[in-house]
Amino acid sequence: MPDQAILLSERQVRIRAATSADAGAVARVMRKAFAQYRGVFEPPSGALSANAPMVRELMREGGVLVADVGRRVVACVYHHPHADYVYLGRLAVMPAHRGRGLGASLVAAVEDSARRGGRRRVRLGVRLALPQNQEFFERLGYHEVGLESHPGFDEPTFAWLEKQVD
Repeated sequence: MPDQAILLSERQVRIRAATSADAGAVARVMRKAFAQYRGVFEPPSGALSANAPMVRELMREGGVLVADVGRRVVACVYHHPHADYVYLGRLAVMPAHRGRGLGASLVAAVEDSARRGGRRRVRLGVRLALPQNQEFFERLGYHEVGLESHPGFDEPTFAWLEKQVD
């Protein structure tokens, strides 16, 4: 993905593909962004235990995009191409940088990457315990396509959301 520079709140933000050297910073962003969910739902999010080796594995599986403000990674998202869709996960924005469009910009970058890769849909999972997150994605054009449970749970714990991007 080519670097994209955007102007948000009079500060330049660069969206780019993460490199192996960014793995520690990406893990830190994930942990800090998801910290507010510690103890909120079961099973706990894997983002709470993110570390550099785990992030490098996500990079090998698909990729990670980051948003830099200055030279500091302040937001990230994981994406993984499948046969007919791209999975989007672990969208994380540092608390001090929320409300500035970074999350939406990263989602748009994943959607653009999906289109360029010939995929017609982007798919993601949202915890049912976080209706505000589902509302965020619905504002971006996503809609619910199913419910599922994490292993070991009888009741649904998350919703699948999708968006056509072609």
